[in-house]
Amino acid sequence: MDIFFKVLLIIFSLALIAVVLLQKGKSAGLSGAISGGAEHLFGKNKARGLDLFLQRLTIGVAVGFFICALIVAYLVK
Repeated sequence: MDIFFKVLLIIFSLALIAVVLLQKGKSAGLSGAISGGAEHLFGKNKARGLDLFLQRLTIGVAVGFFICALIVAYLVK
């Protein structure tokens, strides 16, 4: 059982790295920081389609990673 959760933790960690790397950067230097602040202030939503899917997938994988890490920590103890 211990080995199963350790392997699952490795899978979650690799999936989390891959999903984060697939996402687009939110700013493009100084101009991106300025326009990004304005878009956030005025409510322009750029998260559509694949970006929205990747955001939700990141949250799901991160929660799975966190829960699996807690289980592994409990089992090692």
